[in-house]
Amino acid sequence: MTLAHPTLEQMRCELRVDEEFLAKYNRPGPRYTSYPTAPVWNDSFGPGDLERVFAEAESAKTPVSLYMHIPFCESLCLFCACNVVIQKNKNVAPPYLDVLKRETERVSRSISKDRPVVQFHWGGGTPTYLSPEQIEDLFEFTRERFYFASDSEIGIEVDPRVTSRAHLETLRKLGFNRLSMGIQDFQRDVQQAVHRIQPFEMTRDLLWSARRMGFESINVDLIYGLPYQTPESFAHTVDQIIGLSPDRIALFSYAHVPWLKKQQGSFIGHLPAGLVKFEIFRTGLMKFVEAGYLYIGMDHFAKPGDELAVSQQKRTLHRNFQGYTTKAGADLYGMGITAISGIQSAYAQNHRDIPSWQKAVDERGLATMRGYHLSEEDRVRRAVISRLLCHTLLVKDEISREFGVDFDEHFAEELERFEPFREDGLVLLERNEIRATWLGRIFIRNLAMVFDPYLEKQQLAAKPLFSKTL
Repeated sequence: MTLAHPTLEQMRCELRVDEEFLAKYNRPGPRYTSYPTAPVWNDSFGPGDLERVFAEAESAKTPVSLYMHIPFCESLCLFCACNVVIQKNKNVAPPYLDVLKRETERVSRSISKDRPVVQFHWGGGTPTYLSPEQIEDLFEFTRERFYFASDSEIGIEVDPRVTSRAHLETLRKLGFNRLSMGIQDFQRDVQQAVHRIQPFEMTRDLLWSARRMGFESINVDLIYGLPYQTPESFAHTVDQIIGLSPDRIALFSYAHVPWLKKQQGSFIGHLPAGLVKFEIFRTGLMKFVEAGYLYIGMDHFAKPGDELAVSQQKRTLHRNFQGYTTKAGADLYGMGITAISGIQSAYAQNHRDIPSWQKAVDERGLATMRGYHLSEEDRVRRAVISRLLCHTLLVKDEISREFGVDFDEHFAEELERFEPFREDGLVLLERNEIRATWLGRIFIRNLAMVFDPYLEKQQLAAKPLFSKTL
């Protein structure tokens, strides 16, 4: 069963909303890079639990996905909600890398060489904060301890403001084949407001250099809802992006969480909201689709031949802590501060600060701060939520066969709650299918939230735990 894509006229007709609609659906909700989400996890899950999960994965002989977190940035982008360490003095890097190597060594002892690494991703922070020599040293250290598949996807997040040609040459020589490039917006007043001055020409030159060097896939990140953005100004940025022709585009909604990130408080009074913010997203969506990109859902676009788009058509797309991925079935091992592992039916997260992380690695080799073992019911609901987010389609019989439940009986209450979504044009309900419409793809998080029984209690928290869905 493949997924059809709409005509442009169909999309224009469906993507018409009013303030009342946004007030109803634009509310806090998870992005579901995991289920259950991180607020459900607990600190009773420690390194010993993770070691037992390692053993389960080793017995299952699953493929391996590796993630390394490099937290350092030279300056703070005011929109950022990531776990970063701002430090211009790069003397902080060598001690961090020493500890990261020790953690990597410990993890490698739990993964036999007959389990191929099919995906290796470096995130941050800014991984190219490291020098080319440091990148090569860390990569070779890792490659010596794991078996990499010949077609392994090896990617890294880069900041064009600090990434040099020497960085790109080193990455390509080592076998990196995917780049994810932060842009956000090319408008000068927006860049000044968020403290990220990044001229178009700088970004263009780096992207073109990467393409000439043979990187197989280049992704760019944009953010809508930033201070001083308008539909008209953002249209100009999108036109410039289309001219650069990246393989994938992530168009993220700005997550305004000043109770977590105090620097965001300076934006009050300058943020587009309501219909204006929706129109900024709609402008980008329509322009990318008109340029030939496929709308994967939520906030992602890809060229028709890109592996992400092909995987969605085949309904093999997967979602983890890096977002959408084509490596379903691989167990994810995270290393570095705040890194998250998703292995078998468990999640584990490392300590968030360097001293606590280093102390834990020194004592045991692993730095687990908290985690979670999924129940059987969690596994059923994870499958339902993941398939909605990845395929925008849920086939009831598949869930029934896989988990031995009668879908309509098991989710009778949830199916009743879908009726308003159907009336508002977000979903099509058929005997054996739940299918998101094109408007529903934008609000796919709202559809997934119906299946999340933990959410009601989380919404009673004194402060919101999640950003809004738009």
